[in-house]
Formats: sequence, structure tokens, C-alpha cells
Amino acid sequence: MTNRVEIFDTTLRDGEQSPGASMDDHQKIEVAQQLERLGVDVIEAGFPIASEQEFESVKKVAELIKGPRIAALARTSRPDIERAGAAIENAERPVLHTFIATSPIHMEHKLQMTPEQVLEKVDGSVRYAKSLIDRVEFSAEDATRSDWDFLVRISQAAIDAGADVVNLPDTVGYTTPEEIRGMFEHVIGKVKKADHVIFSTHNHNDLGLAVANALAAVEGGARQIECTINGIGERAGNTSLEECVMAMRTRQDVLPFETGINTKEITNASKVLSNITGLVVSYNKPIVGRNAFAHEAGIHQHGMIANQMTYEIMTPESIGRSKSDLVLGKHSGKAGLAKRCEELGYDLASDEVAQLYEKFIKLADQKKEVFDDDLRILLLGLRDETFETFHLEGLNTSGKDPSMAMVELRKGEVKLSDTALGDGPVHAACMAIERIVGVSGHLEEFQIRAASPGKDAIGEAHVIVNFEKRPFTGTGASTDIIEAAVLAYLNALNKYLALTKH
Repeated sequence: MTNRVEIFDTTLRDGEQSPGASMDDHQKIEVAQQLERLGVDVIEAGFPIASEQEFESVKKVAELIKGPRIAALARTSRPDIERAGAAIENAERPVLHTFIATSPIHMEHKLQMTPEQVLEKVDGSVRYAKSLIDRVEFSAEDATRSDWDFLVRISQAAIDAGADVVNLPDTVGYTTPEEIRGMFEHVIGKVKKADHVIFSTHNHNDLGLAVANALAAVEGGARQIECTINGIGERAGNTSLEECVMAMRTRQDVLPFETGINTKEITNASKVLSNITGLVVSYNKPIVGRNAFAHEAGIHQHGMIANQMTYEIMTPESIGRSKSDLVLGKHSGKAGLAKRCEELGYDLASDEVAQLYEKFIKLADQKKEVFDDDLRILLLGLRDETFETFHLEGLNTSGKDPSMAMVELRKGEVKLSDTALGDGPVHAACMAIERIVGVSGHLEEFQIRAASPGKDAIGEAHVIVNFEKRPFTGTGASTDIIEAAVLAYLNALNKYLALTKH
């Protein structure tokens, strides 16, 4: 049996069914082009019978993408199969994917069909699909809650009718690794001509076992994994493409399988999908999460500086990231702090590192993360370079579209004020600040959250502002969210002024 595992990406079909993940034609094409660069074997472009818009988007993907196979999903009914066939007829390498449920609970309560009727349906639908499209995949929905001997009969019927791929999905994320491995071994061992088809696994993550189950299925004989970028999908999501691929690549000693994935496109794929759908990747998500290659603990940072492999089992470059991040926070040690200062261009003596560390820890206790510009400010203070900052003394805003803001700042003993118009109160206030200071910035990121409970909660604002194409972070807190945002902007501006002055 070959060790090559095909990657069947269903981000555009099953993934899009995740609440909030729907895409228009242009967005589907953009994701499909990224999947082509990623090197997936199959792109399941959608469910054409669902709507006219879905049909057209599948059709466009099928016509534009030339590398991977393009699959379209259909139930075991003639209208579904005909619609799917029409959507992918112009694809370079089309796949018609048809399915029906095989578990007792689905057959009785959803289909209201007997097992014999389901077998008959499989035979007829696969034969009809094969008459339209050369490559056909059959899926036994809810296979992991089906009788294994019945799955043998269903798989045999599909193979005899001409199926090229037989998929045994864990539709509701119910199974365990040992169980699904046994299921594939049982079915593959019992059917005739098993070596003439590819067995596929499609897992959901309801119990957090989708990736483990997919890999166990491969150990049991499956040679296609159906998965999605970032693991998006219905309910708790699908098998995560990047986790499966990197698990096989990293642990070749126990998972000696190969894929055709260009792993250096993994980060790009994750970002493209996240930007299009608005579904933010969890910071601690394996492989593609913001913290996947970030280290704050002092012991870890010291180890990373000595040898990257002490705390990383793969390189960030292998998935298309530029580098690992030594995050500076209250858990960081002197080694990590000195290393970051060196990267910023400051060569510190050991006594200077010790002095800086005391100031750093005090700041780190107040903030979750100490950014580069925060560190630069501490370094200025370390070397007795002082600077005056602007303080917010007064803020009044009024009106909508446009809004007007009057801002009063204090620098030392001097008070300065100005008024400006803007698209909203925060924009107007920032414009007034820029008029007073004589410096203009571009707001790149703006986040605000409640830092305390209750109606009078303190709003905590975080911004990233570009001054002369350099990013500066700022934070501010107030019971008034407009004031919190203005304070954050002013905080970033003060950092820029301090660092450009010296």
C-alpha cells in the first residue's frame, strides 16, 4: 500500500457551513487559488443544488483552477447528481461526490429507509454519477455509528458500481482513534478490490479528536484525509489540514506518510481564510495560532537562545512564518530581555541588563506584553535620557457625521488646545491632537474591551499607529471608551516623539 496520503480540502464546502463563514464568488475563488498554491489534491468547491449562487461559484472555481481536482457534492438523487455534474463539467479534473447516511439512527429517523433500500440507492446513484463524470467518490454518512458489516456491504456496492473513492466519515465527531483505525482495517480487509479504490476519512471535532482520528484512520488504511484550513466547519469544526500535514511531516518515525502539500504556504492559507471569513484563529491554535511559535517564560527563552530545538519541534520557516517570537512579559528572564535589546540595536553590559530588568518587571506587572517601543522607552530612561510627554487635560466631543472634538493637552507647565472635525469622535480628537503636536499618524489597529465588570466598566483601548512608516503601540483606560481610545493614541504618539527626539 502506498504511503502517499491525498489531501481533500473541503474548506469551500463543509468549512463554509461554519456559521459566519459564507463566501461570495470572488472570495471562493481567492481561497481556491490559495489552496492551489498550497498543493492540495482535491478542492471540494461546494454543494451546487443548494442555490443558484452556489452552483455558479462552484462552476467558476471548476473553470479557473487547473492543478487540483475539483469536487462537487450531491445527495443520492438524480437532480442533485445532475446539478453537481453540470457545475464541474468544465473542470480539468472533476470529481462527483455523492453521499447517503448508513447509520441505524439516520436510516430510520432521517431517511425512513431500510438498509436494503439504502444499498439499492447507492448502486443506482454511483452508476449514474459515473455516467456523467469519470471520477466518483461515495460517502457513507455517519459511518462511525454504522454497523461495520453493513459498511462492508455499502462499500462493496459503491465499488462494484464504479466508485473511485470510498469515504467513511465520522460525521458527528463521535469516534476515537482506536475505534476508527479498527473500522478501516475491518472494511478494507473484507471488501473485494479494495486496492482498486482510495479509502478516505472525514472527521468532525466535536470531542476534539478530529486530527487524532484522521491520523488513526490513515494507520488503518485510509489514503485520503478530508479536512479544512484552520479546522473550520460545522459545530466544533473539521479536521485541521495544517495539523494533520505537520504531524505527518514532523513525526515520520511513527507516521511514515507523505503529502503533496507545500507547507510554506500554510501560514498564507490560514491568513487568507481568516481575513475573508472574519473567523479569527485562536492564539493558541496549533501550527497557525499567533502563539504557536511564541515564548515568554524565561526558561524557555534561555533554551531557545541556546538551541531553537529545545522548545520547538518544527521551524516557523517550514510553515511560511519568518521567525519565532520571544515575547516579553512578566515571565520573561534576563536572557530573553538582553537578546531582544540586542536585536533592537542595544549592546548592554551585564550591569545595564540587571538595571533594565528591574524597570522591565515593574512595567510587565502592569501590562500583559511589553512591546519593542515600550522597551526603547525603558532604555532611554536607563541612560538618563529624559523627555517630556503630552498629557490629556480635557476632552469634549459633539455631533455626528462629522463629529467635532476639543482637546486640551499639557506638556510640563504649558497647556495647549485645539479643535478639529472628523468622521467620528475618536477620529476628530486624534485630528485635534495632531494639530496641537504637529505630527500625523495612521491608525493601523484599534481594539477596545471592558477591563472590569458592571455598567461603569473601565474600557481598555489598544492601538497600533504608524508614524513615518514605523508602528507604535499605545494603551489607554477610562470609563469613557472615547477617552480610552484617545489616551491610547496619545500614548503611541508620546513614544514616537520620545524615540525620534533621541
